Amino acid sequence: MKPIRITRQIAAPVDAVFATIASIEEFKKAIPHITEVEFLSEQRTGVGTRFRETRLMGKREASTVLEVTEYVENGRVRMVADSHGTIWDTVFTVEPGRAGTQLVMQMETRSHKLLAKLTTKLLRGMIAKAIEKDLNEVKRYCEGPDA
Repeated sequence: MKPIRITRQIAAPVDAVFATIASIEEFKKAIPHITEVEFLSEQRTGVGTRFRETRLMGKREASTVLEVTEYVENGRVRMVADSHGTIWDTVFTVEPGRAGTQLVMQMETRSHKLLAKLTTKLLRGMIAKAIEKDLNEVKRYCEGPDA
């Protein structure tokens, strides 16, 4: 499947936006439909951090185990999950933008089961909408009165 790439301009400093996306606990605060985060590793930030994220998807909860596989302070963070026959490889990149920070999220999928290959393609639009919603929440959180 062609990668999904979504960009947001956020009126907040690079370090604040990076902290929101790279700190699992801050990301949970920013995204209201993440209902629970359970750390599966001793560390809570940086390469090697493993956690289970539970979020509302429609009216149901879904859990995914993710691992941080790349972490460049105030630059980018990569999280990878192997769920339902598909590798979900997501990279968040931050850099100075027009009026604050440009946040780019790129997700690539690599399905390794036949059913997953079919359903991932069919669900691409729904996945893109969910990511757009997440990035809108990150923007709201970083630009909000408590930021």
